[in-house]
Amino acid sequence: MDDIVKQAIAKWPNVPDCYGWLGLDARGHWYLRDDEVQRAGPFPHSKGSLLQHEKLIGFIARNYEADAQGRWFFQNGPQRVYVELEATPWVWRLQADGSAVSHTGRSVAVQECLVDAEGRVYLTSALGIGLLHTLDVPLAAEALEAGRWMPREVVAAELPQRYGFVVSPHQRAQDEGRSAARNGDLSAGHRP
Repeated sequence: MDDIVKQAIAKWPNVPDCYGWLGLDARGHWYLRDDEVQRAGPFPHSKGSLLQHEKLIGFIARNYEADAQGRWFFQNGPQRVYVELEATPWVWRLQADGSAVSHTGRSVAVQECLVDAEGRVYLTSALGIGLLHTLDVPLAAEALEAGRWMPREVVAAELPQRYGFVVSPHQRAQDEGRSAARNGDLSAGHRP
């Protein structure tokens, strides 16, 4: 995390979290989602505006992490901006040496290869699970043919629970808010 972000958190510790405004698609692209886009439907049905500003993308990448509930966020100064995921919290690009690089530029060693019923390839690493970018499926096929990986079949819908991530923190917050309202707890959905 950037030092300036840590300083902002210390200076303004009680800034409310932000939900629904940032999305990560299955190709590792970030999308900004304003109120109108959010009203049009959930991510990725209603994606929003593709981020193309390299410095902003780099800032998001350096300050991207998960909370204890598996909700991925971008720490924007003192505010957590929770990320809506199309598939997984990481999107991998394969390298010639068989390693993978995340959509945020982090290099990892591949631990396991998973394949779902749709033929999508997922890779696990010390950082967690990620979807392999579709352009790299031929490289994955070469790794499989060479015996470097032994693919294991998975059910895509079970991945969030199995690997501890939340696809839609926005929906989770709305669900928790409705539950809290029924129980009279007005503090639900806010960080301690």
